[in-house]
Amino acid sequence: MSLYLGIDGGGTGCRAAIADAAGRVLGRGQGGPANINSDPFGAVTSVLAAATAAMAQAGASPADLTAVLGLAGGGMQDAARAMQARLPFARSLVVNDAVTAARGALGADDGILVAVGTGSVLAVQRGGQLRQIGGRGFLMGDEGSGAVLGRTLLARAMRAGDGLVPDTPLLSALRDEFGGIEGIIAFGTGAAPARFAELAPRLVASDDPAARAILDQAVAQIGDAVRVLQDGDRLPVVCTGGLGPFYAAALAADWPVVPARGTGVDGALDMARAWAP
Repeated sequence: MSLYLGIDGGGTGCRAAIADAAGRVLGRGQGGPANINSDPFGAVTSVLAAATAAMAQAGASPADLTAVLGLAGGGMQDAARAMQARLPFARSLVVNDAVTAARGALGADDGILVAVGTGSVLAVQRGGQLRQIGGRGFLMGDEGSGAVLGRTLLARAMRAGDGLVPDTPLLSALRDEFGGIEGIIAFGTGAAPARFAELAPRLVASDDPAARAILDQAVAQIGDAVRVLQDGDRLPVVCTGGLGPFYAAALAADWPVVPARGTGVDGALDMARAWAP
């Protein structure tokens, strides 16, 4: 019996599902972060953990599976090819997580995806063609993402400690928590993006002036990207990821924001079933 594996993996975690040809889900699993560009070997471990848990529930083996994996960093061709070579499944296709997220969120309809969690990526689907922007990682992009928000917050806390920007209760509290500026530097030297992203909920829940300023800048950046993708249209906008609800509320004043039809795992499964020979 032909079975299909869909995996959605980002900077925070990895989710897998196995379905039959009728779309009936037979097993699910979870794993750790799965960014194949910044941590390719860690991503392999996370993907295999999630897939193994799903296979155990479904009573499947790797040889049974046609797999589509939407993974952070999957837009990097060399990284995607290297990942595919390490996978044990009968057939495997690795794409960027924005591709599977868009398929799950939009189906075949035109629309714009705003996917923001640990990282961020946006995509527009028109006439079956997908165009992605962003998703370039914590160091070079990922504007508005949880990791970048956390990094920006800590950087502002240090600048406030130097007297370069106004201090606030939130910034002062962060310096105390991290053991001062040196403690923040020590944290940043070794922290993965997901650790920075752990600070994002504090920003969203805060009325601190520094938090408001950082979030206003992030919303402006995401809003500008949506405007570019709209290209004069008013396509529906779907916001997903851990910070999706925040951006959905922020963008609703300017664009028609609608709920996602499904998840990135749903999109990966749909793609796997369509790709099967």
